[in-house]
Amino acid sequence: MVNIKEIELGSFPLLLAPMEDVSDPPFRWLCKKNGADVVYTEFISSEGLIRNASKSVQKLDIYEKERPVGIQIFGAHLDAMVQSVEIVEKTQPDFIDINYGCPVKKVVCKGAGAAILKDIPKMVSLTKEMVKRSKLPITVKTRLGWDDQSIKIIEVAERLQDVGIQAIAIHGRTRAQMYKGEANWKPIAQVKENPRMHIPVFGNGDINSPQKAKSMRDDFGLDGAMIGRGCIGNPWFFNQIKHFLSTGEYLSPPDIKERLETIKCHLQMAIEWKGAVLGVLETRRHYGNYLKGIPNIKPRRIELTKAKSYEDIIGILNIIGNDYGGQ
Repeated sequence: MVNIKEIELGSFPLLLAPMEDVSDPPFRWLCKKNGADVVYTEFISSEGLIRNASKSVQKLDIYEKERPVGIQIFGAHLDAMVQSVEIVEKTQPDFIDINYGCPVKKVVCKGAGAAILKDIPKMVSLTKEMVKRSKLPITVKTRLGWDDQSIKIIEVAERLQDVGIQAIAIHGRTRAQMYKGEANWKPIAQVKENPRMHIPVFGNGDINSPQKAKSMRDDFGLDGAMIGRGCIGNPWFFNQIKHFLSTGEYLSPPDIKERLETIKCHLQMAIEWKGAVLGVLETRRHYGNYLKGIPNIKPRRIELTKAKSYEDIIGILNIIGNDYGGQ
């Protein structure tokens, strides 16, 4: 059994990675419903939280049906990070995750995310203070290093464990790689094999098939798999992995009817969360992923992204259902 402190996650938990503009409450719930064991919020700026920025504060929204859920925060300044812990705790997540891995320029240029990999002592001291100030378990998501010449992930993981984190998720690339090339899981396995490590070590990067998840478990010996891009537009991926791990067989992919019902559910939850206008606007980015691979779907997909009301979108989805025999 894998635990984050007292939180039981199962024997090989599947975790929904924190993804900007993807892992919001509606998508998290769909992934949870379809087999995700743990879900994470989008990453939240500590500076935004302490300034009460509406976009940051709204990302704190979590619901009971999502649990266990972790709220992920990022930042480079101790005062802001410590203050944000107090704000986050009021929303009562199951744990707080620190982002030390985001490679995007707008985060790195502020000294946050993967930028902290260039200053390991700062990473350790910042983490130590957050652990001291929080009543909740603190976990970390990071990368192998800043670049190939600065990979010290075995030392980093050990030092973070020593100051009190309860789990670590490691993406198998450096910041210099961004999302290019193949993820290297060997250094993550070396972290797990370190006899001093006793907290869960989760692998992340390129888990785009049930076989990859099985390999992460059986060949690399990791405690769980954190899934990002592989589940975008495919919340069913978690159950597909679990079925393969338990039976060695593949689940049939969702048919058009199930895809359309999922889109409708996602849209409805988005509207309940953010209102009729924003709920419609923010669901648009998901249609292409949900409908990927359906022949000749582009015209209908364009219609969906231009529709301005719930009723219009449902009408288009019903037409798609009729066109493709999904109703």
